[in-house]
Amino acid sequence: MKFFEKLKEFPKTFWVANTIELFERWGWYGLFNVLAIYLTTVLGFSQVQKGNLMGIITAMVYFLPVFTGAISDKVGYKKSLLVAFSLYFLGFFFMSKMTTYGAVFASFAIVGLGAAIFKPLISATISKTTNEKNSILGFGIFYMMVNFGALIGPIIASKLREVNWQYVFYSSMLAVTINILIVIFLYKEPDRQENTDPLGETLLKILKNIWIAITDWKFLIFLLLIVGFWTMYNQLFFTLPVFVEQWVDTSILYNAVHSFWPGLADFIGNGHGSVNPEMMLNMDAFFIVLFQIIISSIVTRMKPIRAMITGFFIAAIGISLMFIFRNPIYIVFAILIFSIGEMTGSPTITSYIGLIADRDKKALYMGMSFLPVAGGNFLAGKISGNVYQNLADKPTLLKHYLAEKGITVPQGLKPDDLMHFASEKLGMSPHQITDLLWNKYDPTRIWHVFVAIGMITIIGLILYDSFIIRKKTA
Repeated sequence: MKFFEKLKEFPKTFWVANTIELFERWGWYGLFNVLAIYLTTVLGFSQVQKGNLMGIITAMVYFLPVFTGAISDKVGYKKSLLVAFSLYFLGFFFMSKMTTYGAVFASFAIVGLGAAIFKPLISATISKTTNEKNSILGFGIFYMMVNFGALIGPIIASKLREVNWQYVFYSSMLAVTINILIVIFLYKEPDRQENTDPLGETLLKILKNIWIAITDWKFLIFLLLIVGFWTMYNQLFFTLPVFVEQWVDTSILYNAVHSFWPGLADFIGNGHGSVNPEMMLNMDAFFIVLFQIIISSIVTRMKPIRAMITGFFIAAIGISLMFIFRNPIYIVFAILIFSIGEMTGSPTITSYIGLIADRDKKALYMGMSFLPVAGGNFLAGKISGNVYQNLADKPTLLKHYLAEKGITVPQGLKPDDLMHFASEKLGMSPHQITDLLWNKYDPTRIWHVFVAIGMITIIGLILYDSFIIRKKTA
């Protein structure tokens, strides 16, 4: 059967769900890829505050779906989607207006709640609108739409923030508004088995299932090990944008691209002869769109545990290289290495859970795959907060240096104001100060933390497979 004939097999609701996913990812990543920079440079929050806000809320996004999914089964997918996108809209709106830490945290929590409601609904819709013959193709299309949305949103946000940061939030609000209209007029509730149990009884069953899963010590050890991968992975979003913003001269990348393709340079540039960090970060989604099918075809020839170990090792190399160089061209190459590791290891996690689970517990264990993602987000926030602030945060290091020189820094200065103050006191340009801090304090030390997390995860997986699973299912 020809490819286009296979596409005709999918019902209308399948394509509607994929379109919803694209706009949702546009709205989410349009903000999320620039959020670390917004929090620390525009609002002047500390790295610790940034890490706690991003880590706690995104952990909530991945922990709550096991409960929100059950509730949606009772009230219906369409109503739940409307609630989710309404929460998205309100959260984005409040975030655009709030400036105090508590208010911004609460506003982002509203966004996170909307995401937690949304997350299980579309994947469930895709599952219910595909069958055994076309499910692989269907989820492949779905994964492509995820990455298209994750690619488009940050590009738009990067351009808009150069005009006004408020427009970033308006763009995300526009994306979810489009989804509200799609849900109202185009989305059709898929066939589903309605849950008639009382809500309290349903939630108790969920808690019981979680307890059953985590009391399987072999499975629990695996989940704890995978937390390490997600902790390392999330530094791409939590830490890299800030590192590039603080330490990297992205005009080098702009000029290199401009030398052979001026139009592309102007597209990725920010209008000031340089490239915003989120445009570099966005290369991860771009590489996935280009190479996922190729990588997947290679990975299918590997045993799952080996694919994970290989992928995590490549990803650890990539994430480490991102924080060693100040040359943005090298960083883009490091992102390519990381994306290869991500494409190799990440999709294999779920399939491996299916292999190690007993036949009568497969569905239960597959549902628990969210736990290490939630844990990884939480720990990633801690590392991008406390650890980064102590080892590599430029304003913190600059304050240390000024204190060593006996210069008292006024309270409450935002990063740009602090740099201007230091320039006047030291008689140095911002570029000279950055070079001085780089050479004196070596902020690249942060890569030691990331590679250590990756190596501990890899060694743990090797030992786990050798002494616990004993290669019976590998």
